[in-house]
Amino acid sequence: MRIGVAGVGKLGEFHTNLLKQIAGESPDVEFSGVFDLNPERLQEIGKKYGVPCFSTLTELAAASDAAVIATTTSSHYAIAKQLLEAGLHLFIEKPITATLDEADELIGIEKEKGLTIQVGHIERFNPALLAVEPYIGEPMYIQAERLSGFSRRVTDVSVILDLMIHDIDLVLSLIKSDIRSIAASGVKVFSNELDMATARIEFENGAIANVTASRLSRSKLRKMRFFSRKPKSYASLDFTSGKSEVFRLVPPDQLSSKNPIKNFATKKILEQFGEIQESLKDMALDYVSPDIPKVNALKVELEQFIDAIRAGRAAKVTSEEGRRALMVAGKITDEIRKNTADLD
Repeated sequence: MRIGVAGVGKLGEFHTNLLKQIAGESPDVEFSGVFDLNPERLQEIGKKYGVPCFSTLTELAAASDAAVIATTTSSHYAIAKQLLEAGLHLFIEKPITATLDEADELIGIEKEKGLTIQVGHIERFNPALLAVEPYIGEPMYIQAERLSGFSRRVTDVSVILDLMIHDIDLVLSLIKSDIRSIAASGVKVFSNELDMATARIEFENGAIANVTASRLSRSKLRKMRFFSRKPKSYASLDFTSGKSEVFRLVPPDQLSSKNPIKNFATKKILEQFGEIQESLKDMALDYVSPDIPKVNALKVELEQFIDAIRAGRAAKVTSEEGRRALMVAGKITDEIRKNTADLD
């Protein structure tokens, strides 16, 4: 399988480096080369990683069976359409496109030609999430915060498509229900797009997700909290540090032998849960802090994309799932626009 990269900015360079590693580890994978509109940057990356450079997409397509698109969001559609029509499987960095109509057209070509599109929602592959996911069960309330500093590198999209869409995708993957309603607010500060936004998403099954994103913070914060009814539990997850922990009510014979609550909880926490335990005498309070393997989520993401092509199966994050996250992001934006006079 020959795979290349379109767009070698900061993120595209990460993809180039990892795909070179994967090609070195897999005898049936070949890194075909890189394409970028900036000839100086293209030659810089080509020389640094010792890979072929293509000055046109046509050249990249002719030398490849698959490609990673790591360009600006506004260019995803045009590049993806050309490469799909040339018969390439695609890994498209999030969001899949800038508009739903663009996503629909790409999905149509993907199905017509029997190709695979994977959308780069990397948090699905975050080892901290994968470690805590078995304990989450059926979340009925999710609180997500994703804050970062302002970057001139991302000015063509709002904070909703830049940052919030990560958590939108996670929420949609964890809550198996249709959306009932969305309320949202946001503000522009340093750019012509929204720099801060918050949304409340209510689902038909009664679940609620509060999602906040900002690119105006002095420090980076990427956290998610889950409150579930089956099993009754609370879980917190820090995507940056990789730390996660779970408090849950379980039958006494299901207490975690590795992390029993008596070894970790303070007297205060035990007192806080005492009333719950008193009313549920056949249950015990368990504490779990799962071991988090040290893996490169982006590399795992690329490896699973390649495996999906080999096996002829759907990617872990399909084009339809990428479209749904984009659709919800659009509804949040529309809701903010209704209440913000200067958004247009």
